[in-house]
Amino acid sequence: MSDLQTLPCPTCGEDTDFEQPTCVDGHTADGSACPDWACTDCGTALVIGWSATPRTEIGHRAA
Repeated sequence: MSDLQTLPCPTCGEDTDFEQPTCVDGHTADGSACPDWACTDCGTALVIGWSATPRTEIGHRAA
């Protein structure tokens, strides 16, 4: 775990400490910050910020 910050936890119902786990999803490969955070009390995961992820667009044709 790296960073630590106090955030409102929706599961605990109060402000608790959240840790930022080591990123295993490649968010930090380009120097960006990982958006994943985990509550140190209950383990609830939060995604904070914006993370660009490639999407495949599906087109539909009218019949």
